Amino acid sequence: MTLSDFINGFLGSNSVEISAAICGFICIFLLVKGNIWNFAFGFVQVTLYVWVFYQAKLYSDAGLHVVYMALQIYGWWHWSKNLATATTVTVLSMEHKKLGLYALAALLSAAALGTLMHKYTDASFAYADAFTTCASLVAFVLMTRRYIVNWLFWIVVDVVAIAVYFQKGLYPTAILYGCFLIMAVIGLYAWQKQYRTTLIV
Repeated sequence: MTLSDFINGFLGSNSVEISAAICGFICIFLLVKGNIWNFAFGFVQVTLYVWVFYQAKLYSDAGLHVVYMALQIYGWWHWSKNLATATTVTVLSMEHKKLGLYALAALLSAAALGTLMHKYTDASFAYADAFTTCASLVAFVLMTRRYIVNWLFWIVVDVVAIAVYFQKGLYPTAILYGCFLIMAVIGLYAWQKQYRTTLIV
């Protein structure tokens, strides 16, 4: 792919995808800050992406974002009960053994979903799409429960997703996930710093 191809593809992207990408960036920025309003922008983002991914034949991703719609509401509700200030939450650590179980669950469910999508649909990148779907669900659950390790899952998901979305020509989304990757690293650092601060206090 040449730079010209990339620019033309980006400029040819539809307004729905661009709007979803903008909302997604705001969502992750607020999430890094531990701000509950990330869920409001996240709800708009995932709703728009249901259509974007369905059109791109990334059916696992489309289905994931339907689930995300409900999880955004759950996340707001759960965080609202654990606010340290008017808009931010305290964060939690997790045992390595428990982290391993979550990772195993993501891998096994991805293998099963990928097999189904490969055999019974015309899904693009069935296994990679299934992995980002299952790992994202695990990451989102960990995020709503305020576990720091959610950022580790997001980092892996973002790397795989960037490759898939570039291959599918979803350039604004690929760029968004590039930003997500950077912000996930920042988020991991920020949440670890906040956790250490609570231990000192």
